[in-house]
Amino acid sequence: MIQLLLPLIYIAFISLGLPDSLLGAAWPSMYIELAVPVSYAGALSMMIALGTVVSSLLSDRMTKWLGTGKVMVISVAMTAFALWGFSTCHSFYALCFWTIPYGLGAGSVDAALNNYVALHYESRHMSWLHCMWGVGTVIGPYILSFALYNQKGWNTGYLYISVFQVFLTFILLMSLPLWKKKEKETMERMGITEEESRENRKPLSLKEIIGIRGAKEVFVTFFCYCGLEQTGMLWSASYFVLVCGISEVQAAGLAALFFIGITVGRAINGFLTMKFTDAFLVRLGEGIILGGIILVMLPFGIWTAFPGFLIIGLGCAPIYPCIIHSTPAYFGADKSQAIIGVQMASAYIGICAMPPLFGLIANHISAALLPVYLLIILAVMVVMHERLLRKTR
Repeated sequence: MIQLLLPLIYIAFISLGLPDSLLGAAWPSMYIELAVPVSYAGALSMMIALGTVVSSLLSDRMTKWLGTGKVMVISVAMTAFALWGFSTCHSFYALCFWTIPYGLGAGSVDAALNNYVALHYESRHMSWLHCMWGVGTVIGPYILSFALYNQKGWNTGYLYISVFQVFLTFILLMSLPLWKKKEKETMERMGITEEESRENRKPLSLKEIIGIRGAKEVFVTFFCYCGLEQTGMLWSASYFVLVCGISEVQAAGLAALFFIGITVGRAINGFLTMKFTDAFLVRLGEGIILGGIILVMLPFGIWTAFPGFLIIGLGCAPIYPCIIHSTPAYFGADKSQAIIGVQMASAYIGICAMPPLFGLIANHISAALLPVYLLIILAVMVVMHERLLRKTR
């Protein structure tokens, strides 16, 4: 029966991705019906991210109190409830209210599930699971399109995904004994006694977490990675239009290849982890990103910018899952949940801060500075990752 847990975790990662791409896909229909400016999508995204930061910081305390399985059940149930709330909304302020359980649920499940996989499964599963997240982000807009095509409206698209999350909550509830059994199996393999496990259940304060050797470096690395990834995702289409001079329709199609690059790259990375270490694959990803940025910088317009962004997406693929998977090895299994929780918070702060900052640069200086901006973030990330390796060696 315990073999059923891994397929369930794969399904859970798909469910994590389903709502992540839904707001962007639904917003062209939503803002017209809600009679608000198109820019208000950023406000909703920021509120969801704020809730995610809060729940990520609390994930160590919650997981040590309830266990990963129960945190998963509660978090997915909160997300399902929030998505149902979105499906009932006909005003912007109602949507703002429902971002609270949405963000809180998403952050807890992300941190708890990533730590659980890092502790109990091989690195290849971490890469493939994050590939499944990418699959979820692709499926979500198609579900919404189905609802819109059948004249059901964007609310029904949210309702469909809410129903899926309710079903997943029930399955997770039934699987709680499997989560505990897997934890016990890993403890026996690592030679950890029940008494030692109980001693390690005291949650760490944020000050204690930051004081751990190498912690600040991994947090800045995560901040930079997610800032780079999200800036590339958000601004690549605008770069194609404003700098390369192609149409908005062509740019939208080409920008989608950035997501494809990450998803395909993570599928390939799962096989590479069988031969190479996490640290090597992170360095490989950084080198591939550098190659992609150099291509975008070349003065040949769309002919080098298009493959450049695709290569940047491929380079991004191994970094997130490999850093997460190596966290228990760098900091110890007893501290990994605390570290990963703050890593998730750092990631979402990077997501909130770095793309809007480039928006200001593009607005007041030039969108052509995008590759330079990405190069600076990459340089800081490389320095911090190398310092992390030295401090945790």
